[in-house]
Amino acid sequence: MKKIGLFGGTFNPIHLGHLTVARDVREGFGLDKIWLIPSALPPHKKEKQIAEASDRLEMIRIAIADNPNLSVSDVELKRSGPSYTIDTVEYFKAIVPKETQLYFIVGVDAFLDIELWKSFRELFQVIPFIVMSRPGAMDGELEKKEKTLNDLLVTKVSPGYHFDSGKNAFFHPDQQPVFLFEVTPVDISATMVRTDRSKGRTIASLVPEKVKEYIESKGLYL
Repeated sequence: MKKIGLFGGTFNPIHLGHLTVARDVREGFGLDKIWLIPSALPPHKKEKQIAEASDRLEMIRIAIADNPNLSVSDVELKRSGPSYTIDTVEYFKAIVPKETQLYFIVGVDAFLDIELWKSFRELFQVIPFIVMSRPGAMDGELEKKEKTLNDLLVTKVSPGYHFDSGKNAFFHPDQQPVFLFEVTPVDISATMVRTDRSKGRTIASLVPEKVKEYIESKGLYL
C-alpha cells in the first residue's frame, strides 16, 4: 500500500523550511511521496504581496527538481474560485489507486484555525492529518498546543477523540486520526523571505539557489 502526503499552502515563495519539514514528515511516516499543492486564491489570506500563481508553481518545480520524493500539483491553480482543502482531498482520493493511504500535512497554527475551513468536519471523515509543530516550539509550548488541539477536536469535531501519548496522536472510533509531529526547527518563513527581499537583503540562506535566481530574474517581492 502506497502512502502519500498532501502538503498545501500558498508557498509565497517556497523556502528551505518547507523542504526541511517535507523531508522530516516523509521520513517520519514512511511516505512514498509528498505532493506540494500551491493554492490559487487562499480563502483566509489577506497578504497583498502574493506572487502570481504561475510564479509560485514554477518556484516549487525548480526547488524540487532533483528530489524524486516530492511532486507538485497545479490542481488548485486550475480550479476557479477559492482553494478549498476538501475539494483537493476529494480530487486526490478520486485519482489515486483505492488502496493508497493519503495524509494531509498541515502546520499546527493553520490546523488551529480549521473551523474556518469549508466543510472542515467532513475532512476528519476522509483523511488522516499530520500536524507539524511550528519551528522553534519549546516543550511548554508543545504541551499547551496538545491541550488546545484536544479542546478543538473534542468541542468542534467530535467528543469521541482521545489522545494516545504513546503514539502522539488523537484517535477516534469512527473518524480519521490526527498525528502530532515535531519537525526540525528552521527559523525561516515566507514573510521573512519577502521582507528581506523587499529591503534589499540577501535571501541566499532562505531559499534554494535556483529559486533565488528565479525571484531575482522576475523581480518578485520588491
